[in-house]
Amino acid sequence: MQTEKGQSIEDASMQMIEDEIGTHQYKKKEWLIVRRIIHSTADFDFADKNKVIFHKDAVESGMNALRNGCSIVVDVNGVIGGLNKQNPKDFGNNIVCKISDPEIMELAKKEGKTRSQVSMREAISDIDGGVVAIGNAPTALLEIIQMVKEGIVKPALIIGIPVGFICAAESKEELSKLEEIPFITNLGRKGGSSSASAIINAIFKLIRAESAS
Repeated sequence: MQTEKGQSIEDASMQMIEDEIGTHQYKKKEWLIVRRIIHSTADFDFADKNKVIFHKDAVESGMNALRNGCSIVVDVNGVIGGLNKQNPKDFGNNIVCKISDPEIMELAKKEGKTRSQVSMREAISDIDGGVVAIGNAPTALLEIIQMVKEGIVKPALIIGIPVGFICAAESKEELSKLEEIPFITNLGRKGGSSSASAIINAIFKLIRAESAS
């Protein structure tokens, strides 16, 4: 199958998603984010069965924070691998992932916690006012939620979309109950690092589109 001359593979893929999904319940900016997740996973469940849930302020808060150079805190290096590297360079965003730091491993063993939990606690200064993207570790997401409830951090946006069978769906359900902090999450077990990075990439595309208009 050949695409029309001048049309990129990405454009053709996005149009295929539009054609297969048809009508949906998302607002315009929300849909561009959901469509990017589907593009990165080839999983149409994100449009319906495992639908993506947006806090009312999620998109605008995320755009404002990233545009102004906030830190991006992630749970695993896999999220970093899926990011468009030009965006953080252009907007001055510091990407933080402490999961593999030797001191995190020692502290986790000492405190009897997962490295994901400890790595979130050790990134407080970057999380406060920043964007947090959890794609793999439900314990990291639950720790962030707990930190918010303790009043020690106030992220601009929590992207909580961990994949898995143990506590993944439950952690996302807990996130969806937060009212004071903007979040993007989804229903069920599906998710993953590629989904988390796709959301960030999509928000940056929205920022660039807004700047160009």
